[in-house]
Amino acid sequence: MTDDLRLRPVAEDDLPEFFAHQLDPEANRMAAFGARDPGDRRAFAAHWVRILADPDIVARTVTVDGAVVGYVLAFPAAGRTEVSYWIDPARWGRGHATRALVALLGEVTRRPLYARTAVDNVASLAVLRRSGFAIRDTDRGYAPGRGHDVDEYVLELPADPDAR
Repeated sequence: MTDDLRLRPVAEDDLPEFFAHQLDPEANRMAAFGARDPGDRRAFAAHWVRILADPDIVARTVTVDGAVVGYVLAFPAAGRTEVSYWIDPARWGRGHATRALVALLGEVTRRPLYARTAVDNVASLAVLRRSGFAIRDTDRGYAPGRGHDVDEYVLELPADPDAR
């Protein structure tokens, strides 16, 4: 890769880009567990106000050659730290999600970390596996991006790399 991928703290000016990225119907179907209404600007803004105000959340904008291409997060969930990411669908297939997640993992050093993905989201599963995560469990939950319950993998990046 010759592009210059970087992470930086999320700025308010990044939010319109994030909002535009989440409007893609295929991205919402694949992500499954996104916003109930991706076009609801108020809900989107309220969500990001909560993220940016929470000192326990690490939120980073992903840029490539200076252009905003998405974000990565580490956040508390049910007593554990989970990671998540969203990359502009127009940029899929270029390794940005994997490289951004690996960069976040270098910054967020606590372990174990967890992630979730719909069982049929093979691209996200590949990103997580390339980043060192392993499937530890399955779960089932309502997926707004699909309008019904879906199965999901629960993945772990263990404290001990030999535990993978």
